[in-house]
Amino acid sequence: MTKYLAILRGINVGGKRKIIMRDLKELFEELGFGEVKTYIQSGNVIFDAEKEAEEKISEVIEKAIFERYGFQVPVICRRVAEIKTIIAENPFFQQDETDVSRLHLTFLKEVPDTEKLKEINSLDVSPDEFRIIKNNVYLYCSGRYSDTKLSNTFLEKKLDVQATTRNWKTVLKLVELS
Repeated sequence: MTKYLAILRGINVGGKRKIIMRDLKELFEELGFGEVKTYIQSGNVIFDAEKEAEEKISEVIEKAIFERYGFQVPVICRRVAEIKTIIAENPFFQQDETDVSRLHLTFLKEVPDTEKLKEINSLDVSPDEFRIIKNNVYLYCSGRYSDTKLSNTFLEKKLDVQATTRNWKTVLKLVELS
């Protein structure tokens, strides 16, 4: 069995697309996943599954959520071992003076197209900063995340991929819980 993290986008925000975490846990168990744990109401699920492509697992979960709740929820799955590598690769986290409360991680559904990467990397988004490594966007926000240009919508439009963001403390907590 392999330990995975499923990150759901856009549930329980502003009273829309509500899914109770207890119900989400039950859904994952019904899908045959083991050792299911949820963390906070924004759709973070840690679980065990037979090793297979994260895309396939994401599709199964997305389909099950649509069938049960009647709305689409983008789901991005990553192996927990990969999340540990992602943490180690964060170029902002490695700087001693970095305020961790300013760090965020945007998970991308897939690696963006090379031309899209060139375009977005040429943009000036100061005073905020970002680095794209593989299918992750590391964010350093000089202020609140809600005030940055680097929102999910911005990144999805510029990169033409689905995305969802978690603050750095949540990313660290998810690995700890796994």
